[in-house]
Amino acid sequence: MTVASFIVSQRAHHGVPHVTSCQALDVSESWFYKWKDRPPTPRQARRDKLDAKVKKLFDESRGRYGSPKIHLDLLEEGWKVSEKTVAGSMARLGLVARPKKKGRNLTRPDKAAQPIPDLVKRDFSAQEVNAKWCGDLTEIPTDEGKLYLATVEDLASRRLAGFSLSEHHDAEVAIAALQMAAATRGGDIVGVIYHSDKGSEYTADLFRAACHRLGVTQSMGRVGSAYDNAAVESFNSTLEFGLLCRTHFATKAEARREVAAYIDWYNRTRRHYSCGGTSPMAFEEILAQRAQASASTDPAEAA
Repeated sequence: MTVASFIVSQRAHHGVPHVTSCQALDVSESWFYKWKDRPPTPRQARRDKLDAKVKKLFDESRGRYGSPKIHLDLLEEGWKVSEKTVAGSMARLGLVARPKKKGRNLTRPDKAAQPIPDLVKRDFSAQEVNAKWCGDLTEIPTDEGKLYLATVEDLASRRLAGFSLSEHHDAEVAIAALQMAAATRGGDIVGVIYHSDKGSEYTADLFRAACHRLGVTQSMGRVGSAYDNAAVESFNSTLEFGLLCRTHFATKAEARREVAAYIDWYNRTRRHYSCGGTSPMAFEEILAQRAQASASTDPAEAA
């Protein structure tokens, strides 16, 4: 900040007269008014324009984006700017994304359940959709009591293909999310690996039967190890940071609407580094184009 702009800020934010500030800083009033009335330089004008755009993008993300993702938005719109410059703009504007909070573990293992092997082993990547999914449950607090959100995430694109909200922490809400994911994918999901923790909702006979009907193979990490289900835990953390810690839900109906809207935004708009900086749904289109291009150049296909 320059001396002159500091003098202006003291008048604007603290009510300190220009005369007083000039005397305190040992500068002449004539110099200050000459500076004050001059037109902005091209550099200052560009900075002001950048600040306005950064503020707009930050507000559009509802305060969820930090400088890296805002930087990607700016590049997509044609700006030539560094991430460091974007971070400086956010600092000038006082824009800070809120820190993430650590959630409480909801896993309730069923010690009597038949063991299910870990087929993922912390490899949360997939080359195509409907190869590996992961799922989990998390709490949604409201003034009317808790809701439980079950999600199904495709590890190829990080898209939430299915979700369900219920007042009960049980197998039925997990099955509802799985069924929604199956419907989203057109009904045929035979061969999908579904990875979860060892919570009782996933080891229940009801859930295992649903997987069997759909041709889904279950996979499970260890009890109490968030790293064994890190991909969906990352979404839970993003949900907490992006919505739950910012929004007070008076009713369960309100929570249902807002969570559904957030997931739609997450799938369609939110940039994800695992997707090359695009949204999950945009990345699925890229994967489909790659598969189509690969098929068209396949020698067996050509023959």
